[in-house]
Amino acid sequence: MNILIVYAHPEPKSFNGAMKDLALETLTRAGHEVVVSDLYAMGFNPVAGPGDISGERNDPEFFSLPREQTAAYDAGVLSSDIAAEIEKVRRADFVLFQFPIWWFGMPAILKGWADRVFARGFAYLPGRKYDTGMFKGKLAMVAATTGTSADTYAPDGIDGDILTVLWPVHNGLLRYSGFDVLPPFVAYMPGRVGDDGRQAYLEAYGKRLAEIDDTPRLFFHPAEDYGKNERLKPGVLARSGVQRNS
Repeated sequence: MNILIVYAHPEPKSFNGAMKDLALETLTRAGHEVVVSDLYAMGFNPVAGPGDISGERNDPEFFSLPREQTAAYDAGVLSSDIAAEIEKVRRADFVLFQFPIWWFGMPAILKGWADRVFARGFAYLPGRKYDTGMFKGKLAMVAATTGTSADTYAPDGIDGDILTVLWPVHNGLLRYSGFDVLPPFVAYMPGRVGDDGRQAYLEAYGKRLAEIDDTPRLFFHPAEDYGKNERLKPGVLARSGVQRNS
């Protein structure tokens, strides 16, 4: 497979850095072609705006990000840093996102990467989402660390179920654009588990990476489970993420 690791941590010696290094080594050794986008090392600009367009704007009087992204993508005039990342995503069969969970989400630099690289026209269009998403056939996974324990991220924990916390990433970014999504690998508070605990995390992560093909995907309701109003049809039991039957 062609694999892209999108890595977002400012400290190379962090546990996130160790997980990224392990993934690169493990996946390369397994025969995959692996590319890493180290966003902090790249100095990636996370701020979407008029500077994302290297040519003439579609509407010089009023800036609409989705409209300008679509026109610029079609015309091939997105800025060079976005175009480079788009090409990496285009080639990838599997995209692995490595980051610490900060304030119940991705670091700003990674959120900005998604805002700019998952441009309208490339990552989504009307009628091209979820089951018919632009990235249908590609695979994605989140590998993350937390600052608190697994208990706090349990379904009855004070921070909420980790799958609920990650729903905006799993469903709103990845599944929306068509990816099949693997369950996340989460290293809970690696800074407080000691050397043995961190080594155990790395061994478990290496095992997960070696079993990608055999790992069941996260469940998302297929299109036929929804009515014309895009709500679950009567009688369909809500099974994914934060959805629930009313």
